[in-house]
Amino acid sequence: MTQILDVRSLSKGFVMHHLGNRMTAFDDISFTLKTGEFLLLKGRNGAGKSTLLRTLYRSYLAGSGQILFHSEHGEIDLARAADVDITHLRRSEIGFVTQFLTARPRVSAEALVAEPLRRAGHSEAEALHQAHHWLEAFGVKRDLWPAYPSTFSGGEQQKVNLARALILPQRLLLLDEPTASLDVSARAALVERLGDLKANGTAMIGVFHHPGDVSTLIDREIDLTPEAKPQEDRNDVAV
Repeated sequence: MTQILDVRSLSKGFVMHHLGNRMTAFDDISFTLKTGEFLLLKGRNGAGKSTLLRTLYRSYLAGSGQILFHSEHGEIDLARAADVDITHLRRSEIGFVTQFLTARPRVSAEALVAEPLRRAGHSEAEALHQAHHWLEAFGVKRDLWPAYPSTFSGGEQQKVNLARALILPQRLLLLDEPTASLDVSARAALVERLGDLKANGTAMIGVFHHPGDVSTLIDREIDLTPEAKPQEDRNDVAV
């Protein structure tokens, strides 16, 4: 396995203007990640788990520190990279899976799921074929495939979200509570897909309300609770 991510002394805080003070989300976080590794983020509510994921994805700007990503084009600091480079990496190497789907109006579920493959150069027919495969794998009813996800229930939207996010393998995958709102069969499909991606070298960092769902995939854990040790081996921790 080769190193894909090197996070050095990363910190993030937010200015609470109406209170006139600054809130620290997390402080001085350092870790490395190799291809095919699964890193679990844990900690009490408010410890900064989701904020850390969003900072790695560059939805939030880091307060300080480095996020050195070993891309296919060389090392790049995600904390300071240009927006155009971040956009390119999101389309080609870094994926983010959340429990929420932002569905565009009048775009069908099958078109939404197929879009990442079309952007990557796959034919319309192949992209649609793969979209149908993953919609079925996650348990989306066939009658809903040509329908608009904005009309779906929360659980069905989440299945579409997973199919879209996982249809195109990425080198780094960030997972923010992806099992929320999923039924048992969809959770099983998710774990199977993550296992396949991991076996093929995808590195993953995840936050899970029920980490037992992915216990067989976890290699290491980081506890973001301030008083906890910054990093612990999986073998030393009971989930």
